[in-house]
Amino acid sequence: TWGRNSMTERRRYEGSCHCGAVRFRLKTKPPRSVLRCNCSICELEDFLHWIIPVSEFEVIQGSVTTYRFGTQVARHTFCSVCGIKPFYYPRSNPDGVSVNVRCVDGLDWRKLDVTPFNGVQWEQNAASIAHLSKESN
Repeated sequence: TWGRNSMTERRRYEGSCHCGAVRFRLKTKPPRSVLRCNCSICELEDFLHWIIPVSEFEVIQGSVTTYRFGTQVARHTFCSVCGIKPFYYPRSNPDGVSVNVRCVDGLDWRKLDVTPFNGVQWEQNAASIAHLSKESN
């Protein structure tokens, strides 16, 4: 279990796609919960969103291929070798990145609360998650 201050202190995490060609690093607070969105792309991928400020994220190895659809704002990224999407830049949080918590090394996503997000009705619900990409101090 986490110590008293462990949920408020920044920690360093690393993660990758399936083959390891793309690696990333986070320095942020541990996730209290993650989002499971039911929009067309997230539902197919079963992507579990951990949205953090982009300032707390860096790609440390490799490069990604980008896919855009609909409004062309969100930048869905994936490894061009194995096809896994370890993170992307969401339309709902232009100052953030959404990390697929399943791709974070040593973090057991099964122990996290998973909160449903109604992405099918994205326009009505996007504002409710805009705060997630603000600086975590």
